[in-house]
Amino acid sequence: MTAIFYSDYNNKMKVLKGVPASPGFAIGRAYLYNDDELNVPEYEILEAEVVSEMERYRTAVARAIEELELLQAREHSDPDGFLATHIMMLRDPEIDAKIDIQLAKTKKNVEWVVQDVVNELLRKLGTVQDVYLKERTMDIRDVSRRILQHLLGKAVHSSLAELKGEAILVTSNLLPSDAVAMNKKSVLGLVMDAGGNTTHTAILARSFEIPAVLGCVWATREIHNGDWVVVDGENGQVLINPAEAVIEEYIQRKILHEKTQADLKVLGGLPCVTLDGRTFQLNANIEIPDEVENVLAHGADGVGLYRSEFLFIQNGANVSEEIQCQAYRRVLEGMEGRPVTIRTLDLGGDKLAPDLYPAKESNPLLGWRAIRFCLADRKIFQTQLRALLRASVYGNLKIMFPMISGVGELEQVLAILEEVKNQLTSEKVPFAPNIPIGTMIEVPSAAMVSDHLARLVDFFSIGTNDLTQYTLAVDRGNERIASLYEPFHPGVLRLIKLVIDNAHEAGIPVAMCGEMASNSKAALILAGLGLDEFSMNAVGLPKMKSVLRSLTYSEAEHVAEDVLKMRRSDEIEAFVTAYSQGRFSPSE
Repeated sequence: MTAIFYSDYNNKMKVLKGVPASPGFAIGRAYLYNDDELNVPEYEILEAEVVSEMERYRTAVARAIEELELLQAREHSDPDGFLATHIMMLRDPEIDAKIDIQLAKTKKNVEWVVQDVVNELLRKLGTVQDVYLKERTMDIRDVSRRILQHLLGKAVHSSLAELKGEAILVTSNLLPSDAVAMNKKSVLGLVMDAGGNTTHTAILARSFEIPAVLGCVWATREIHNGDWVVVDGENGQVLINPAEAVIEEYIQRKILHEKTQADLKVLGGLPCVTLDGRTFQLNANIEIPDEVENVLAHGADGVGLYRSEFLFIQNGANVSEEIQCQAYRRVLEGMEGRPVTIRTLDLGGDKLAPDLYPAKESNPLLGWRAIRFCLADRKIFQTQLRALLRASVYGNLKIMFPMISGVGELEQVLAILEEVKNQLTSEKVPFAPNIPIGTMIEVPSAAMVSDHLARLVDFFSIGTNDLTQYTLAVDRGNERIASLYEPFHPGVLRLIKLVIDNAHEAGIPVAMCGEMASNSKAALILAGLGLDEFSMNAVGLPKMKSVLRSLTYSEAEHVAEDVLKMRRSDEIEAFVTAYSQGRFSPSE
């Protein structure tokens, strides 16, 4: 549970802890916003009323779409493609069909049926361990609430759009559509009881550059209208009624942060090249098509990892080739010719879709997941490959396979890909020729045979999250042994060096898409080891570009050479921290 404590007994300043969801600092008076819950009735309908109830539903959907389109026109922008995604969800024929079937089956009023269908989808997402995918429930709640408001004859809230003056917005659970509609000039900062840093509300807060702390579970109980509030989006803290000296300190932090951000934005259009001319590619990791606009805004060279799991978790067994193709097409077209690497389905482990992946395993991270699942259920795999190939004509597509453990698995995958290409050719369905094919290196066995794998693919991408936990035999989600999860461990770094050397020997580039790729201190080592591409959350790109542009490749090589001789991870991290101090100012 979120901690609350008193740091100043004389002034009774309260400090709440939450999730730092959008960076920066905000200081102002609190404005509490509460969205009323909808009371959905349940009653029987006659067989003859099923058709008219379905018409009521379609009318409500049409009105909801009209509202969102008007909101698009009024805002003159669509941060992260959020509104377009909600419109696409409202137009989804699969949802329409589910409502129709449930109406005929249950003979209940359509409001109750809508809520029942939505609750079932939310239940499925609730079983998923992946934080990002679990947090997509807010978008589903948002769309369903809009439909239900029209079915129940309730007006959509507009108070945030009419907000006057400047304030810190404090709310229990701000839906994404409320975030888009609110008067951004009046909202200095955002504090929310619920949510995390990958919710759509967090994504929108970052797009609007509004400092935000989410998951602050006591906020609406502890903060009152008119309280002075400081939002620390860097450290995930909310200060309530601080002393004047504390406010002055945060004013200075705010000024420094804004200056730093302005300096970093200047780098957006500049290449990521070291002082002595070595160029690196900086890509972004994304989960859903909505994020493309944010990726471009932060100066990404491309998408280094598009995780395709959300499509399957959201739609389950109903995810069709067409739904997939349109989602991939949207990302490819949105990136305007820049490379987009789409990783094939990586279900299993901590990412589950109950009606697709019913397996319950005692050790799922070492079990039936990712490419193992796809090779076992080839129909799902072939459907995804068909969708990817069809979408390839709309942009610069690269296809990547997860959790390959050796040559045998990779050869099976490549054979299936060729079969699908032959099917499409015989059906006269166009797809791009010479699509680059790559594999993730996240299993130690794959790293050890990377010299063989490199001769079968066009690129590697190192997934350091899994590579680290498998190499060190440390479950990164286990709090008891979290301290043993060491990305700077000499064993991990030596495997990374081996992979890069083997790839370059075969003439192919190496990217990294795990958390280590966004670590400023690690950048000096990785650059020196010869990594070609870094891929991370879009908001980290300007900082990484600043670090890489401020060093020489030759010094990075010397640092990497020294680091590979060291025996302990703490020794390595201390060395790199001291070397970077005052030069790169890494934030990690």
